[in-house]
Amino acid sequence: MSDNPATVTDDATAVFVRHRELMFGVVYNMLGSVADTEDVLQETWLSWTARGGGAPLDGVENPRAYLVRIAVNHALTRRAAISRRRETYVGPWLPEPLVAPGEEAGAEDPALRTESVSLAMLVVLESLTPLERAVFVLHEVFGYPHTEIAKIIERSPAAVRQLAHRAREHVHARRPLYEAHPRVRREATERFVRAAVGGDIAELMEILAPDVTVWTDGGGKRKPAGLRPVHGRDKAVRLFGSFARRGGAGGAHLDLRYRRVNGDDAAVLFQGEEPYAVLVLDLTPDGERVSGVYVVSNPEKLTHVRRGEA
Repeated sequence: MSDNPATVTDDATAVFVRHRELMFGVVYNMLGSVADTEDVLQETWLSWTARGGGAPLDGVENPRAYLVRIAVNHALTRRAAISRRRETYVGPWLPEPLVAPGEEAGAEDPALRTESVSLAMLVVLESLTPLERAVFVLHEVFGYPHTEIAKIIERSPAAVRQLAHRAREHVHARRPLYEAHPRVRREATERFVRAAVGGDIAELMEILAPDVTVWTDGGGKRKPAGLRPVHGRDKAVRLFGSFARRGGAGGAHLDLRYRRVNGDDAAVLFQGEEPYAVLVLDLTPDGERVSGVYVVSNPEKLTHVRRGEA
């Protein structure tokens, strides 16, 4: 390798950029926050460039493994700060959605090309311990073997296998191994949105499962957002019915766009050029009814959403 400092810096930068998408995917699935993920990647970059007195590649046989280890450990540290913020969060907390741009928006955001689990799965992952979640994400989502995970989180392979077992049992108990066909999800989303926006009570009663739950995350910044999840079809219908009667966002016109959110078909509502809410559905195993509705309207979680033209 060249001793020229500029060449060393360029080589180190190229290695970091080459693995950035992988690190983004791992960290985002561990944290559920785009903003915190970007902060962790910045911390990882600083740790990387400070290594070896500014020569990060010296003595590193596997830069990919080294960078992932740095990122994962920074993410584990960041979890503590996120947990403290959650203690004072107003209303239900939902992950920050990854919203794909419209087809007209040109090149896909690199962050959206990474592996990302569904919004509903991210909610389930919130109930794991930070280490359990790290192991689950690395093994189940990215296919890392237990022996490699052990090196990343500095635990024994036996301890990693135990963490993986606990995490998998917990997740599978709360999240059935079922994924609706994209066409089924798109049709269900369109049907639900039409009924909710139009205040069609009969249609809502038909499409919502009796035990449906609605989470509305406004972070205290959207007045229509509830302070608690709404359980049951009757309460959910009243919630969406009252929203439709008010005309949406305080009577303002809302424009609807269908987008991919965390890999699933979903709906995004815009007020003018600004995103107003992201709406993601969870379906029953037969795909016939809606078992969960996730509404993210906290403006701080929608800063990455762009309207586009379609």
